[in-house]
Amino acid sequence: MDVLKKEVIFVGGKGGVGKSTSAAAIALRSANEGFRTLLVSTDPAHNIGDIFGKKLTGGVSPITDRLSALEIDPERETELYIGTVKANLKDVVHAGTMDEVNRQLDTAKASPGADEAALFDKLVTILLEEKANFDRIVFDTAPTGHTIRLLTLPELMGVWISGLLEKRKKTNENYSALLNDGEPVEDPIYDVLRERQSRFSRVRDIMLDNKKTGFIFVLNPERLPILETDKAVELLGKYGLDVKTLIVNKVLPDEADGEFLKERRRHEQRYLAEIDRVFGEREIIRVPLFPRDITTLDDLDAFSKHFKAGGRNESIRI
Repeated sequence: MDVLKKEVIFVGGKGGVGKSTSAAAIALRSANEGFRTLLVSTDPAHNIGDIFGKKLTGGVSPITDRLSALEIDPERETELYIGTVKANLKDVVHAGTMDEVNRQLDTAKASPGADEAALFDKLVTILLEEKANFDRIVFDTAPTGHTIRLLTLPELMGVWISGLLEKRKKTNENYSALLNDGEPVEDPIYDVLRERQSRFSRVRDIMLDNKKTGFIFVLNPERLPILETDKAVELLGKYGLDVKTLIVNKVLPDEADGEFLKERRRHEQRYLAEIDRVFGEREIIRVPLFPRDITTLDDLDAFSKHFKAGGRNESIRI
């Protein structure tokens, strides 16, 4: 399973398919193999702390010797994000209008998309700054739609900021020509935009680097997760984000017996065949349905031992 060797791993999927458990198992396996690993949850409905039985805050918390975890708090990150915007504007906005600007920014905290912008800013910080402290970072992302928006933001924000920079540059040139005798003007806002453009560009490069970054989608052998995953994989591919690995979770084990389970297995086999057909040559890992909840480090370790190619003839060593 080559994806487990990447420096950055994003785990996505439909809600309820076992995405957080899969991400936690991947992170624990990485740590047990000797890699300093950070597990990051970007899902507002965090499960990572519950899985490890620890209360996680907005900071990095140790789980084992080599495993740390972080649950991003959207509300806290939005406050910090708006605070940063206020600080950037403080020296470039007329003092008489700053109160109104702050009022508008405080109102913006409740607007649609504010938490996603703040979350994206935190993701950028983690990839550019925390990366130096860890060998591997595993992201447990929110359900599919949210994940797609998050992963495609580097591309979209890059285009948006490029447009702002071009307009700002043109305005400065006109101002210099008319009022400043042709001398260039100092523009702190332009400098801030340039810095953000640089950060977004670096993150985009990391996410598009197949040698460093891998994407995994988790699904169950059921109709709706298959359809949703197919759409998500296709859409991410349009942004150059190639999902090469799928984890098919909660597959009935062979030893499960009884007439009900026999019928359920026949039903399930159709969907397993459909997964093989729809997702072509992608690596597919099958994880069986466990008889109990995954609640301990030993359970996660047992879960991770199933991370090998399944349902096909190939054998992948990890």
